[in-house]
Amino acid sequence: MEIDHLLKEFDFSTPIQIRFSDIDGYMHVNNGVYFNYFEHSRADFLHSRCGWDIMEVGTVVARIEMDYFKPIHLEDEIKAFVKCVRIGNSSFVLEQYLLGNDKSGQQILFAKCICTMVSVDMKTMKPTPVPEIYRAKLAFNPEKQA
Repeated sequence: MEIDHLLKEFDFSTPIQIRFSDIDGYMHVNNGVYFNYFEHSRADFLHSRCGWDIMEVGTVVARIEMDYFKPIHLEDEIKAFVKCVRIGNSSFVLEQYLLGNDKSGQQILFAKCICTMVSVDMKTMKPTPVPEIYRAKLAFNPEKQA
């Protein structure tokens, strides 16, 4: 998929800081660290974009899948892009990408993540319907381009 076309499908992004400790012996970001980057961007999306109060209604990961396309190196500049692609009764699915520029300025698609989240009641830790207040905020809004 062409990167410019892909970017038009998202209205939320957050910068990702690559830390020296993220780099492994192969001199690129360790594959497990990608999960941290995606986790950070999901949390930022829910907090900044949706105003989600996780102390009242929490969210937990039910399923996660990731595709690696290119390795991330220390000097790359990356952003995580997040959008909700499906909302069920108590679950919702987020599509996420790590995109950015390598040190030469070339735009690169590094990885893709699909994550199913479940809303949970923080008192019982049992699934609960996605609150109405967040349903509209989860939806894509092309007027709020990243």
